[in-house]
Amino acid sequence: MPKFIYLSIAILAFTLLFVGISACLRMRKTDKSLNKEYKNAVYKPSQHQYIVCNRTMNYAEVGHDSLPVVLFIHGSPGSWESFEGFFKDSLLLSKAKVISVDRPGFGYSTYGKAEPSLEIQAACILPLLEKYARTNQRIILVGHSLGGPLIARIAMDYPKHIKALIFVAASVDPELEPHGWYRKPMKFVDFLLPGSIRSSNREIISLKSELQRMLPLWHSILQPCVVIQGDKDNLVSPNNVQFLQKHLVNTSLEVVMIKDMNHFIPWKAPQKIRDAIFKMIDK
Repeated sequence: MPKFIYLSIAILAFTLLFVGISACLRMRKTDKSLNKEYKNAVYKPSQHQYIVCNRTMNYAEVGHDSLPVVLFIHGSPGSWESFEGFFKDSLLLSKAKVISVDRPGFGYSTYGKAEPSLEIQAACILPLLEKYARTNQRIILVGHSLGGPLIARIAMDYPKHIKALIFVAASVDPELEPHGWYRKPMKFVDFLLPGSIRSSNREIISLKSELQRMLPLWHSILQPCVVIQGDKDNLVSPNNVQFLQKHLVNTSLEVVMIKDMNHFIPWKAPQKIRDAIFKMIDK
C-alpha cells in the first residue's frame, strides 16, 4: 500500500479521535459553574481577562493579596484548570496567593489561535507580572511540560519580576524533542480539530526551534530553581534534567526525581510541587 494511503489513514484516525473528544478538551469553566463549585469554599477563585498582543488573555486567582504570589503555567494542551487542585489546597493558600493563566490559544485566552513564539507568549503574560509583582516581593513561577520552557523565557526576558522557578516535567532540551511525524500533516486538517488540539499541534511543531533560540540565554537566569521530574516519564524525557543542570550555570538548582512517576506530577504528586513552593517562599 502506498505511503500516502497509510498517512491519510493515520491523519483520519487522529482527526476522528480528537473530534470525538472535543468537548473534553476545551478545558474551560464558566464563571457560573466556578461560583457553584466553590459556593461553600473558604477560598473562592475568580477569573479575569485583559487584552495584550491583540489577544484576550484569561486567568484565575485565589487567595489574599498580602501573601507571596505563585503563578502556574500549564502544558500543551491545557488551561488554568490544570492546576485547580492547588486552588483547593488550604495549606498552600494559607501561605500564598495562587494564580493560573490560560496560555495563548487555550481556555479562554483566544481559544484555538496558537502562538508558537515563546517570546510572544512571555510578553502576553507580562501584564500579570506587572500587576502582581511588588517592590519587595517577586513572583514564583511553576511551569509544567511546555510551561517549563515558558517560565524560563519569562525569567530571561523579565527577570526583575521573578523570585524563583519550579520546572515540573519540563520540555527544555531541543535535542530531546520527539520528531512527531504526524504533526505537520495534521496542519492540513486542523480546521476539523478541537481548538486546544489545533493550538497544541501548532506550537509543538515550532517548539524545537524555539528552544534552540533560547540556548544562548540560559546563563542569564539568576533566580533559584527547582526541577521536579518523574523517572518513568514517557512524554518528556527525564534527561531534560541534565540539560538544566548543564545550562543553569549562574544559579542554584535542586533536583527532585520521583521514583516510578510519569508525566502527570501536578495530579499524582502535587505535594512535591507544594513543598518546592514553600522552600522558595522562605528563600
